[in-house]
Amino acid sequence: VTVEKKEGKLKKHSDVTVTDLPGIYSLSPYTMEEVVARNYLIEERPDAILNIIDGTNLERNLYLTTQLTELGIPVVIAINMMDIVRKNGDKINIDELSQALGCKVVEISALKGDGVMAAEAAIDAAKNGKTVPMHTFSGPVEHAIAHIEEATVHGLPEEQQRWYAIKIFERDDKVMQKLGLTKETMSHIEADIEAAEKELDDDAESIITNERYIYIGEVIKRCYKKHSTGKLTTSDKIDKIVTNRWLGLPIFAVVMFLVYYIAMVGVGAAATDWAN
Repeated sequence: VTVEKKEGKLKKHSDVTVTDLPGIYSLSPYTMEEVVARNYLIEERPDAILNIIDGTNLERNLYLTTQLTELGIPVVIAINMMDIVRKNGDKINIDELSQALGCKVVEISALKGDGVMAAEAAIDAAKNGKTVPMHTFSGPVEHAIAHIEEATVHGLPEEQQRWYAIKIFERDDKVMQKLGLTKETMSHIEADIEAAEKELDDDAESIITNERYIYIGEVIKRCYKKHSTGKLTTSDKIDKIVTNRWLGLPIFAVVMFLVYYIAMVGVGAAATDWAN
């Protein structure tokens, strides 16, 4: 819930500093949380990234993971809420997921305070690890990214070039401003981006987003086995009623009336009279 980074020392490892970044779902520079986290990762370049994801909502969480693995920083994924995943009868193949993403994956449960293995894995990754992004985009996109790398970021360390090239392909203003690209270079790479957009019939940012989710879908299909496909949970059944397009607003109005009535007339009035 914070929009700033917090730092602390890891227990039993006085030489290890843990930096807690705001919770985000992507490295796009659109919200304050994303800007804080992104600036720290690309400017401070920590020794390792411990990416904590929700095991009950893999698709949404893995979008950020695909971006983190492109930064050239060792990544360790800690899957939280695994106790709930098992309770639902679902299974996540950790080894398969690790292979698909190209980084170490461990299980944790924040509720039970079970996260020591994740911290140790992150320390090991910082000392010995290397994360190579496993995901490749479609031919036209990879062709444009290769040209962008050659024209704009060849002076950067090799492990950082791909992330910057993808961001330039997305026409990320902050990245292009940071790199100080000339008009000639911009004109050259814009031709590559437009060619990919024309071939795939979409804008550059949407192309990257769509292809990431296609890849994530393939990863989940390989690694995530649902116990009861198509069976609604209790939460889903409630959601179908309270978020219904016709019933949602009347239900919301009734709930708000009850909250106001109880607070101001029922319990509230009695408490106020007693206090007076």
